[in-house]
Amino acid sequence: MRIALTALLAFAAGVLLMTLVAGHSPSPVHPAASIPSSVTAPAAASSSNDTDDSGDSNDNWPNQGLSPEQVIYAQPTMLHEALSRLGPRVAGKTNLYLLTFAGDGGEDVFRNEAEYAAQLFTQRFGPTAHALVLENNPTTLQTHPLADWSNLESALSGLGDVMKPDQDILVLYMTSHGDEDHNLLVDMDPLPLDQIGAPDLAGILKKHPFKWKVIVVNACYSGGFIPDLHGPGTLILTAARTDRSSFGCGSDSNVTYFGKAWLIDAMNRTDDFVDAFQYAKTDIDGWEKQDKLTPSDPQINIGEGIVQQLALWRKDIKPGAAVPFTPPAAASSAPAAAK
Repeated sequence: MRIALTALLAFAAGVLLMTLVAGHSPSPVHPAASIPSSVTAPAAASSSNDTDDSGDSNDNWPNQGLSPEQVIYAQPTMLHEALSRLGPRVAGKTNLYLLTFAGDGGEDVFRNEAEYAAQLFTQRFGPTAHALVLENNPTTLQTHPLADWSNLESALSGLGDVMKPDQDILVLYMTSHGDEDHNLLVDMDPLPLDQIGAPDLAGILKKHPFKWKVIVVNACYSGGFIPDLHGPGTLILTAARTDRSSFGCGSDSNVTYFGKAWLIDAMNRTDDFVDAFQYAKTDIDGWEKQDKLTPSDPQINIGEGIVQQLALWRKDIKPGAAVPFTPPAAASSAPAAAK
């Protein structure tokens, strides 16, 4: 249930209102900074993308920069600025809008994929491809809006204002840990962020008038999202079937198996999402067999009409050169976390 963050924001707004009525100025909030603009097969994973609640709640929060309260206050401005930096929609053509969501702030692997996906789509596929990044990571609290429920809804609303929802295609790439009850981990301790389950994501998307959607869920047990999300005009790709783990996350990895196979390798090979999935599935099967892992069995669900709409987008693009994957500096190289 969405209680924690909503209640905190409501409380903060009330305190701010009472302060203003009393004739006092609130404490200044630091302005958000502007968003700045080949890999081997992933190492064998001893742990999968399942949820992990271990560790102290403040371990990942940097002791330099914004406080947790300031980060919360900064979100509307940061999201507005991120939306304003989207390239102009190309008139007369089908445009594609990528929204990436890196849910777990405790591992860099998810941030790496979210940022790389944005680079890949905008650099390789040209001006009809646009990208917006939501991510939880201690190194990007001042450069990217948080990946949380509220920002997801606001970002979708903002994209709906600039897209032609009956023509353009929304691509939602979600990467995080997942559990057997088909919930995605949304975590940036100590912020009280709400988790997002399969019915939650379906409910969020139903509020927005996107006729054409590609939804990629890169997490353990992510096949469990398909029953709630499938429908006409929707392509769903998941890193695992409903009862299986996926692999490649963890502090020793720069990218997940699925992120490596589908994003870095396959989408640099083709601009066809379905073909890319088939290439990726073959590669992942080989890596898991080599590492003697229980197969994750990635899933695909193709709704009526979406393949044809993606073909309309592809006919107006000329894919550029492959985009190399270079992971950003690890969070561990940032200022020491507060204890």
